[in-house]
Amino acid sequence: MGTHAAPPAPPLGLREAKKQESRQLISDAATRLFLAQGFEQTTIAEIAAAARVAKKTVTNYFPHKEDLALDQQDAFITSLAGTVSGRRPGESALAALRRAFTEALAATDPVAGFSGPGFARMTADSPTLTTRLRDLHDLREAALAETLAEATGVPRDDITVCTAAGLLGTVHRVLFDRIQQLTLAGRSTARIRTEVAAAAEHAFDLLEPSLADYATA
Repeated sequence: MGTHAAPPAPPLGLREAKKQESRQLISDAATRLFLAQGFEQTTIAEIAAAARVAKKTVTNYFPHKEDLALDQQDAFITSLAGTVSGRRPGESALAALRRAFTEALAATDPVAGFSGPGFARMTADSPTLTTRLRDLHDLREAALAETLAEATGVPRDDITVCTAAGLLGTVHRVLFDRIQQLTLAGRSTARIRTEVAAAAEHAFDLLEPSLADYATA
């Protein structure tokens, strides 16, 4: 491997840049309305009016209303699987996920659960978003199971794969919920980091006896 910097990404074409700009404008308008009046109470028509676009334009960019609020769904679903795929030589799946969570905590990563008080309250108050979050956790666990199966060379429905993915997914789900709970309780970011770091240490320790050497690169 060389040390040369990667070549710069080619500039976006005018059409693509315009599409990204429109998408961001719609997303920003939706977020303002969701925070001001609640997710369930906000309509697509109101979002379209605030963004000064047609309703059809909103649904072209965001097929489902919850896509406007949970705009990091893809990153969330692939986060654990991506960490395991990119684990370091000699690093187990558990060790890689533990390291990545520590880094996410330090970075106050939204994928780990940091969203700010207003957004956390909006999500907690919305049955639609609460249900979608549960679905996203399930999808993330399923993606992790696929990667663990590939890493260990066994079928996707192998009981060890299913159990390991379930345990690792549950730890991340519990820690995500803990961050949200502390945010809603009005804790400062610094305090959330401290409290969740201690909780994460204990939670990952619980998995060490069974998964310390599992899926080691």
